[in-house]
Amino acid sequence: MEFKDYYQILGVDENAELTEIKKAYRRLALKFHPDMNPDEGAEEKFKQVAEAYEVLKDDTKRAEYDEMKRYGSSSSKNFEAPPGWQPSGDFGAGNSGSSANYSEFFNSFFAGGQKGFSHAGQQEPDLFKGQDLEMEVPVFLEESVSGTTKNLEYLVPEFDGRQTQQIKKSLIVKIPQGISDGERIRVKGQGAPGQGAVNSKNTLNGDLFLHIRLVPHPLFDVQGINLLLTLPLTPWEAALGTKLEVPTLDGKINLNIPPNSCSGKKLRIKGKGLKSKTSQGDLLTILKIDIPPSTTSETKKLWEQLSEIEQYNPRADWSN
Repeated sequence: MEFKDYYQILGVDENAELTEIKKAYRRLALKFHPDMNPDEGAEEKFKQVAEAYEVLKDDTKRAEYDEMKRYGSSSSKNFEAPPGWQPSGDFGAGNSGSSANYSEFFNSFFAGGQKGFSHAGQQEPDLFKGQDLEMEVPVFLEESVSGTTKNLEYLVPEFDGRQTQQIKKSLIVKIPQGISDGERIRVKGQGAPGQGAVNSKNTLNGDLFLHIRLVPHPLFDVQGINLLLTLPLTPWEAALGTKLEVPTLDGKINLNIPPNSCSGKKLRIKGKGLKSKTSQGDLLTILKIDIPPSTTSETKKLWEQLSEIEQYNPRADWSN
């Protein structure tokens, strides 16, 4: 089915406040309402606006939608929900109209009927939800930049009527581009199975929560979405300047070291850091002057000659 970009339909930012969403809906609803706009296509646009507002005005629906949007695309014609996705089952069509007026996308995820009621309108027992599970997922810095998939194996507690057994389960999960350390991903319905209801239709699986942990890199430190790289230089490289190959997460690049560079100086390489959902970080190379661990009689003599010629005193501004 086609993914619906509700933010684009209403013309609002993904971080828009509810008041902004309401204003956009009111403006567009007035513009396209069939009673006020007889133009061809106005009624269809009105339905799209109403559908978008129906989801984005509600915190729960909006959170569900935002989770799917991480995996979908407004241009995708063959959208598939995240692995293990299950409609919550508590989304009615609200007061904006029948869900029959809405798209296949809406009816598949947000029109599951009201929780606790059958099709005949008779109230049924509440759903018996299974236990939520949590696990840590290590992600390499390179994977966070490009996005990846992970083959996960974990144990799910299942009760067979006499005892609880730990059943091994395998799952392929998409880790989206721009994931950050400590972020949590919910995989709906992949936790423990629901128990206790007389009618099995009234059970609901728990969810699986993935806690992302970025694996420390041997070369790069992380500072927000920027990467830090300590770049060792010999004293003569720092003094004379040079061109060096330096590593990045997607290959090596050439970097010019200007003459008379001091230890601790930072050189910024744009766009070679981590990615977030909204921006691209940089790579900051921090120069560190390394003295050779040993000297020969010849190199020692050269150091002595330099010390006699060069009059620079780095402690000249110290107070007496």
